[in-house]
Amino acid sequence: MQNNVLEYLENIVGRVPDKTAYADEREGASFSEVYDKSRSIGTFLQQKGHYKEPIVVFMGKHPSAIITFYGVIYSGCFYVPIDEEMPRHRIELIFKSLNPKAVICDNETINTINEFDYKGKVYLYDEAIKTVCDDHALSLIRDRQIDTDPIYIVFTSGSTGIPKGVVACHRSVIDYIENMSEVLRISEDTVFGNQTPLYVDACLKELYPTLKYGATTYIIPKSLFMFPLKLVEFLNEKKINTICWVVSALTMISAFGTFEKTVPEYLHTIAFGSEVFPIKQFNLWRKYLPNARFINLYGPTECTGMSCYYEVDRDFELDEAIPIGRPFRNTDIILLNEDNKQAKQGETGEICIRGTSLTLGYYRNPEKTNEVFVQNPLNDSYPELIYRTGDLGRYNERGELIFVSRKDNQIKHMGHRIELGEIEVVANMHPMIKTACCVFDDIKKKIILYYVGDIAKAEVAAFLKQKLPRYMVPNMIENLDSMPLTANGKINRVLLKEMYEGKL
Repeated sequence: MQNNVLEYLENIVGRVPDKTAYADEREGASFSEVYDKSRSIGTFLQQKGHYKEPIVVFMGKHPSAIITFYGVIYSGCFYVPIDEEMPRHRIELIFKSLNPKAVICDNETINTINEFDYKGKVYLYDEAIKTVCDDHALSLIRDRQIDTDPIYIVFTSGSTGIPKGVVACHRSVIDYIENMSEVLRISEDTVFGNQTPLYVDACLKELYPTLKYGATTYIIPKSLFMFPLKLVEFLNEKKINTICWVVSALTMISAFGTFEKTVPEYLHTIAFGSEVFPIKQFNLWRKYLPNARFINLYGPTECTGMSCYYEVDRDFELDEAIPIGRPFRNTDIILLNEDNKQAKQGETGEICIRGTSLTLGYYRNPEKTNEVFVQNPLNDSYPELIYRTGDLGRYNERGELIFVSRKDNQIKHMGHRIELGEIEVVANMHPMIKTACCVFDDIKKKIILYYVGDIAKAEVAAFLKQKLPRYMVPNMIENLDSMPLTANGKINRVLLKEMYEGKL
């Protein structure tokens, strides 16, 4: 029975040692290079006395960073990825939370680390990989490792803006990768195109299946996501056939007429998540890639990435939502109503998750951990943790799980309970609107709609008045040249609200 994620690497390196595992636009690393260099890094850290502690990987988004992740695991420690593109204040809060003894940098970031108030050890990647591997030392570390040992911490802020370090272990990651690989039908022929940053859990979908099957992952330059045509050309140049992207990255291609010029000709598997896919944009993808598989994914970082999936098998009306479907094997979804009882068929409830996919909780934050990792209220017979996601969902008449909204996106306005996502769905139905997002002023009780599209605000207002009840029509409508995005590529709702507040 597998109990260590590094077994994926050790099992594949003998089969395809010279095949490219990870590459960006400048460099690539074969499986043998990944194996040799990561073991050298593991030896380096062991010789420096690091064990069972967080090691910050402060490097750019390139194959060397991925190799360093595995090297940290070889040492018996757990990696914490950060990146220069993260806000300085956020990095400072992460350092404060971790108080790490060591940071590994590359030639660019080693100068940046000096700008932070950090007193621990700073190691250079290029020096660490020169270490002669000590097979005996690494073997002793492996003998002591168990599947509940942590392998990484990724920081998520949620609605509070204060970073929380989610700690994941071998067991939850292995469970996730086995299920995800089966759903996406990963094989040695898979060529991933990575969109997400390496400091979020979303990149797991590419990193570890690549090791499991001997696939290849191309790290797509972030700059290309500003130029849809060049992005698709990159996909074709690298013969990328599988992508797992946030919805905003996909709609950027479809909304700006890219498909009329060129299509990603090798793509056969398109997985998406983190946001609701506007049906108007989704239909464009299906029109131009009629033979591709489209898979909607859902899941929180606290449950090791994704927990549910739905492979699109039918058409949807413009005002419908694509289901998030069913849970992965070995995962169970519970919908709890406000009384902590099982929600009835068709009733909206909070999505709660139980199973091996649950992470270990938040690093050095037992209070926040205990708020959301709680005893299953439906089980009074023995201890059983569930994770309360803060998301609302319901089952449709087909028995498919539908994401309704975040609990904090549900507002009370003019005496009515409103889901802001419902307003966004209607706005996105307009043929001239490329993307839309709503925020709410809790003080003045105003709904604000931001949209991107070549259409006057008055026309948008008239359209919404035809489609929505009076109490759901936005009080303020603003046109943007482009929608602000988070580093992960999702719509930046926090920034939109700050933009609104700055106008007052």
